[in-house]
Amino acid sequence: MTSYAYVFPGQGSQSVGMMTAWDAHQARADALFAEASDTLGYDLRKLVAEGPEDRLNQTEVTQPAMLCAGVACYRIATAGDGLPPATIMAGHSLGEYTALVCAGSLELGDAVRLVAQRGRLMQSAVAPGAGAMAAIIGLDDDVVIAACDEAGDGVVEAVNFNAPGQVVIAGERGAVEAAMERAKSQGAKRALALPVSVPSHCSLMREAAEELAAALAQVPLAMPGIPVVHNQNAAVADSVEQIRELLRLQLFKPVRWVASVLEMQRRGVGGLIECGPGRVLAGLTRRIDRALEAHAIFDAASLESTRQNLTEA
Repeated sequence: MTSYAYVFPGQGSQSVGMMTAWDAHQARADALFAEASDTLGYDLRKLVAEGPEDRLNQTEVTQPAMLCAGVACYRIATAGDGLPPATIMAGHSLGEYTALVCAGSLELGDAVRLVAQRGRLMQSAVAPGAGAMAAIIGLDDDVVIAACDEAGDGVVEAVNFNAPGQVVIAGERGAVEAAMERAKSQGAKRALALPVSVPSHCSLMREAAEELAAALAQVPLAMPGIPVVHNQNAAVADSVEQIRELLRLQLFKPVRWVASVLEMQRRGVGGLIECGPGRVLAGLTRRIDRALEAHAIFDAASLESTRQNLTEA
């Protein structure tokens, strides 16, 4: 029997109305968002359902919204029959916090407060317009790293190793643009600027990470009931203290997603089930190893389709 990992997306997959197509399960999703709204002091459920989009896309709002969406998808998906239990979990960037909630390491209310603060810290770490991120398509990791090193003055680093031939870079805007040009000259198929205001997972976030560490120290954590593979070292933590440290490092160190997926595969996983808006991680899974099954659950229809696919497999 195939063993499955459950994985959770980060920022970038959010959209207005993203949690309004759950049909008979809608009340369960709404209740979770209502709990988060009480924690945050504003109506997150209404904001996700109705917008405005520019408010939803503010980092301090996007992060709790995506966390709640992922938790809701997972809880709905695993509440009934037809889906296999998770043997291991992981989340991409912000999604790592979602994984920790679903694995029983973090309480929902604590996680909502924590990621909202994480968003505020990230937003304040770099002046508006000063940072940038870009996706480099079609180059090996070491060539992208070299392009960043050769970009000249300014901070630019490879920060998301998402799939073979797909690396995201981040840093100061001028340096990112220079690295994009360098990557094109080295044969990149595409160098695409991303529509974000915060250069995540680069050294510009180091100071914010220290402030996040202080917040993490105040949040109750338990060892996960289901193992969680962390972004920073592509491994499972062996203590609560290590989880806190890995979350601190994650803010200014690269997301090693390829290594994380391969680690889950090494531990016997034959398929990944993405819980949360979009299909980004399912798509990356197929690029990492086509032998891995990849499914995505983000509404009632995708849940039913996944159940049928797994039943027929």
